[in-house]
Amino acid sequence: METTRHFTSTVYIVNDGATALHDHKHLDMWLPPGGHIDRDELPHEAAIREVKEETGLDVTLLAERTGASSLTVEPLPEPAHLQLADVNVFAEHVGHQHIDFVYFGSVEHRDITPEDGEIETWHWFTKAELREDGDRLEPDVIVHGIEAIDAVEAAQ
Repeated sequence: METTRHFTSTVYIVNDGATALHDHKHLDMWLPPGGHIDRDELPHEAAIREVKEETGLDVTLLAERTGASSLTVEPLPEPAHLQLADVNVFAEHVGHQHIDFVYFGSVEHRDITPEDGEIETWHWFTKAELREDGDRLEPDVIVHGIEAIDAVEAAQ
């Protein structure tokens, strides 16, 4: 069977030593804001758009532009991680995967008011809460959430 793959962008947003995760109603797991990259978007643009749509917040990405440039080449803001996530898993195969550009970013406040109209449960997790909630959080979410908090704190 064929596996369908889509490109996505995810952002661990941080404010005052915590990162915001939502209880994703379709996947039944706690995740940071993110979603599919549109045809006309670059990964970092999709990351910023998804944060705005899902939380109403303006994010400042911690993403350096490194590498060579020329008249025809421009380095893009680099994600903190690039990962492959299985979305639909069946006994014999993986039906759908996301190639996910994972960014870290800071926001000015914690008032979440989604622009997309989706009402979901959001919680700001501190590093201690991320560590303590290992039974309901995926291991990568815990690790990336802690890394994001540390990165934002180091950048301030």
